Amino acid sequence: MLNVFTLANGRLFQEEIDRLEDLTPVSPIWVDMEDPTPEEKGWIAQHYGLIIPQDVIDDDLEESARFYEEDGAVHIRSDFLIDDDETPRNVRVAFILHNNVLFSIHKEDLPVFRLLRMRARRIPALIEDAKDVLLKLYDADAEYSADTLEGIYDDLERVSNRVLKSEVNDSDAAEALAAIARQEDLNGRIRRNVMDTRRAVSFMMRARMLNTEQFEEARQILRDIDSLDSHTAFLFDKINFLMDATVGFININQNKIIKIFSVASVALLPPTLIASIYGMNFQFMPELQWRGGYPLALGLMVLSIVTPFWYFRRKGWLN
Repeated sequence: MLNVFTLANGRLFQEEIDRLEDLTPVSPIWVDMEDPTPEEKGWIAQHYGLIIPQDVIDDDLEESARFYEEDGAVHIRSDFLIDDDETPRNVRVAFILHNNVLFSIHKEDLPVFRLLRMRARRIPALIEDAKDVLLKLYDADAEYSADTLEGIYDDLERVSNRVLKSEVNDSDAAEALAAIARQEDLNGRIRRNVMDTRRAVSFMMRARMLNTEQFEEARQILRDIDSLDSHTAFLFDKINFLMDATVGFININQNKIIKIFSVASVALLPPTLIASIYGMNFQFMPELQWRGGYPLALGLMVLSIVTPFWYFRRKGWLN
C-alpha cells in the first residue's frame, strides 16, 4: 500500500493506494512507501517513470552515494531517530525528488513522519510543494531530537538524585549504570542523527534547489542543529560525570569490604602468634606446668584482639 499525499486548499491530504489504477486520478506532491513490495515499486516505475533501486535503504550503502543528482532526480539518504523504551534506533530513509514529487522509502513508520502529517492537516499553507515536505521533515526531525534530549536530561536528573545520595548500595549502583549506559547510547544516536540531518540540509542548499524562503528555512534548521550539538556535548559530560561517580561509589563499597577483612586479619595475627608459641613442644616452658597458664594464654589472645579494634576505632579507621 502506498501513502499518497496531495495538496488542496493549502492542506495536505492523505490517500491510501493499493492498486495501480488508483494512481491515475491523483496528482501527489509526496508518495510515502513503508517497506514497499516489488509490485508497488513496479507501480512507481510504470506510472512515474522512476526506477527505485533494490538497495535504496541498505545500511551498508557508501557514504558518497547518499547525496547525489542523477537523471533529473535528487537522491538523499538520511537517518531518522526512533526513541522507544526498549530499543532506540536510527532508521534509514531514502528520498527521491523526481518531477516535483517527493518519494520516500523506509522500513517502518517514523514519529517524525507522523508529526508532519498531523501538522500539515491542521495548519493551512504549511506546505506548498515537495521540497517543503522534505524541509519540514528535517525541521520536525530536529525538533524530535530536541525533545528526546530533554527526556535524557530528565532521566539523568533522576539517576543523579539516586547516585548522589548519602548511601548507595551495589544494587542501586548497578541500576544507575544501566540507566546511564542507555542514555549514553541514545545521546550518541541523536548526535549521529543531527549530524546526518546537517549534511542533508547542506546538500540541498548547495544543490541550489531551494527558493529564497526555503533557503532561509534551511539556514534556520542548521542553526537549530548547532544548538543541539552543544547540548549533546553537555549531556556527554554529565553522563561521564555520573558514570565516574557511580563507579567511584562501587569502589568505595568494595573498599569497605576489603577494609573489614584487613582489620580482621591484623586483629587475628597476635592471638595466632600466642597460640603458636604455646603450641611449641619444648621441654622447658614454665607456663606449661602452671595451673593458670591456660587461662592466661586465652586472656592474652582476647586482649590482643580487643586492643587493635579499640585503637582502630579511636583513630576512626572503622567508620
